[in-house]
Amino acid sequence: MINKVTLIGNLGKDPEVRTFDNGSKVARFSLATNESYQDKAGEWQTNTEWHNVVCWRGLADRAERQLKKGSLVYVEGKITYRKWSDSEGKERYSTDIVAAIFRSLDRNSSGGASNYNLPSADDEPGYLSGGQSTSQEPVKTLATDPPKSYEDTPMEDDDLPF
Repeated sequence: MINKVTLIGNLGKDPEVRTFDNGSKVARFSLATNESYQDKAGEWQTNTEWHNVVCWRGLADRAERQLKKGSLVYVEGKITYRKWSDSEGKERYSTDIVAAIFRSLDRNSSGGASNYNLPSADDEPGYLSGGQSTSQEPVKTLATDPPKSYEDTPMEDDDLPF
């Protein structure tokens, strides 16, 4: 099974950070993604979707330090659903993106070349391994270490039904 979400968007407000009695932190922020399309009349329309993003522990610390309202951010994580009761006892439902990694895509302060780097092995894995990296070797990805040819790419059996 796969539960993976990838978003690139702008923060709607500064992250809200809470610290629990045991010292762990949680950061929450809204992220806006935009999609443009041409309507029947030939006019361009923009559809904005808002996503609730949650960062835990070390990732929450980074969000508090690095992100601010309007920041352009790459977020990768999983989608979660929760049910809760409001102050009147009425059941409410929320959909959240629990971030595993994020990367600020804002242009650097010198106004020069952009800082549009997607996540690397240096990014915190978040919920994937409890915030702790278990491997001492760098993670190789096709983006940084492409095979010399398709013949060099190992074939692996999988249990996919197709």
